[in-house]
Amino acid sequence: MRSRHIAALCLRQIYLYRRSFTRLLETFYWPTMDLLLWGFVTVYLQRSTLGKMPMFVSYFIGALILWDVLFRAEQGISVSFLEDMWSRNLINIFVAPVTLTEYLSSLMAISAIKVIAAFTVTSALGWLLYSFSIFKLGIYLLPLVLNLVAMGWAIGIFTTALILRYGLEAEILAWALAFLFLPFSAVFYPVKILPHVLRVVAMFIPASHVFEAMRAIISGGAFPSAEFGYASGLNVLYISVSIWFFMRVYKKALITGIIPKIGE
Repeated sequence: MRSRHIAALCLRQIYLYRRSFTRLLETFYWPTMDLLLWGFVTVYLQRSTLGKMPMFVSYFIGALILWDVLFRAEQGISVSFLEDMWSRNLINIFVAPVTLTEYLSSLMAISAIKVIAAFTVTSALGWLLYSFSIFKLGIYLLPLVLNLVAMGWAIGIFTTALILRYGLEAEILAWALAFLFLPFSAVFYPVKILPHVLRVVAMFIPASHVFEAMRAIISGGAFPSAEFGYASGLNVLYISVSIWFFMRVYKKALITGIIPKIGE
């Protein structure tokens, strides 16, 4: 891989955001609205129970911030790919001297930039509005965030492969696929309250281990290294499978010649 090619692809995406207020707004609008809405709901629940649920607010606000990390990581890849499809620029990229690995790396880099920007805003709002600091997780915050970003990348790459295969008819997956994992990821509740069948499903979702670890740390427990190990192992597997699937779809697209027709 050539770093200057990756940097050039990233710069092209950054120029889009520099010249478009609506794109910038989309990056911060939804996480801010989610945090405002559900944050005040948790404050209301805490006050209505006379403070008998002090940890509830911490669990919920922390879960909102971390879930947005996963969602922004996925969006950073899938929506950036869609930008090229909407502008019918995909064929220009693939005929340029840019490898598929460099292109995917640039999407991951843009995704990381979006995650950092959104995380900065949501964590600041969590502190200003609810006196909750996500940094109370300490050094354990980093492995949790990295695992969520990795899962978001796996979903994003898999989504782009489906969009490449089926065209703009499948673009709704860029927003919908990540939410498919939400009920099984135990974002706002522990895994143990799920029915047995869904608990089995949750075992194979990295995010469920991350959020279980988050709740354990906020509660004052030791870092659950087993949960971290499961999440990391699953993410390595899923990213590998998603990249393999994307490359397989891309090779088939070259053979069938569908890339020039995408976006029509």
